[in-house]
Amino acid sequence: MSRRSPFVALAVAETLSISGTRLSSVAIPWLVLSTTGSPVLTGLVAMMEMLPYVVAKALGGPLIDRLGPKRIAIICDSASVIAVGLVPVLHLLGLLTMPILLPIVFAMGVLRGPSDAAKQSMVPDIAELASVPLERVTGVAGAIERLASAAGAAGAGALIALVGPSQALAVNALTFAAAAVVVAAGIPQLRRAPKPEATGIAVYGRELAEGWRFLRRDAVLVAIVLMVATTNLLDQAFGAVLLPVWTQTSGHGPALLGTMFAVFSGASIIGAVIAAMIGERLPRLAVYTVAFLLTGFPRFLVFAVETPLALIFTTLAIGGFASGFLNPILSAVLFERTPKNLIGRVTSLNAALCWALLPFGGLVGGALVDAWGLSTALLLTGLAYLAATLAPLAHSSFRGFDKRRIADASPS
Repeated sequence: MSRRSPFVALAVAETLSISGTRLSSVAIPWLVLSTTGSPVLTGLVAMMEMLPYVVAKALGGPLIDRLGPKRIAIICDSASVIAVGLVPVLHLLGLLTMPILLPIVFAMGVLRGPSDAAKQSMVPDIAELASVPLERVTGVAGAIERLASAAGAAGAGALIALVGPSQALAVNALTFAAAAVVVAAGIPQLRRAPKPEATGIAVYGRELAEGWRFLRRDAVLVAIVLMVATTNLLDQAFGAVLLPVWTQTSGHGPALLGTMFAVFSGASIIGAVIAAMIGERLPRLAVYTVAFLLTGFPRFLVFAVETPLALIFTTLAIGGFASGFLNPILSAVLFERTPKNLIGRVTSLNAALCWALLPFGGLVGGALVDAWGLSTALLLTGLAYLAATLAPLAHSSFRGFDKRRIADASPS
């Protein structure tokens, strides 16, 4: 096996799992919206997946550091095959109701959180194996994430139109199965934790607390968490409720919804590829700030006012391109500042905190639409997004973005 083979395997596994997850993120809201007609119920289902996702991701860090990210990824992806596969099976049997769908979606979130965290925590080890700059690996990983999102979104629209939203999820189950096989066959045991001298809830709690203490003492990472948590909340409101409602009320179908997601994700691939090529030479903070400004408010504005589809797609393409620079920068900063022995815990906690408000995004979007209508809801969320993206200009903590450093072997 060559030094870069594990990265290829991780890239393939990420492509499979992310594209499948993107498919479900379109199919499940569309299933609920088309069967109930309720934006609030659509938001509730989104919350029922994202809330356990966040909690499971936060709590899974010690297990990732102790058992290894490879084992966690295989276990969770394999179990996800069963959870996701229940939806099309129950639909065929005529047994799929909201009281049954909600716990299934809950289980999907519980399994996907640790799986995503485990794959993310593999990145610094794979960068070391491949002997390439961390920004290049995070940039390539970002491009893969965007490519998979674009493929999943485009495929979702076509599949939903062809076979319906519930049956489209059968493809999601297959992608999780394939991802588990690729990780098992193509990625070595990258990081073996020493055998614990003791086990139990108390030891687990101490390990989790160690990661938390490191994270909360780093001003740069705290600033990232606060900003990204806010924008994730608003992105979820937009993607899970506001955009599907706009698509439906405008007389369009799921194919257009999937195409819009695909255009945004497709353009972001180009941005992520450029970040991978020249990321180590870019001024991180300036690029991060400008990228967030282009990604956020304009996207909400064009849907809030009467706008031709051509301008909507142009805005989505520009925002998508800018967004491609964000995750490579954020990931590089996180990995540089985190000791290897804490990677699983700190990256899991960081991701979970960044996603902490996301489960409520769908409910916020649904409540705003019910209270003030779609256009006002889009404007309010867009203005809140703009305020959040101005944070790097107002807070000194963000200045640490441009101070590249390699974390010590142990927390300070």
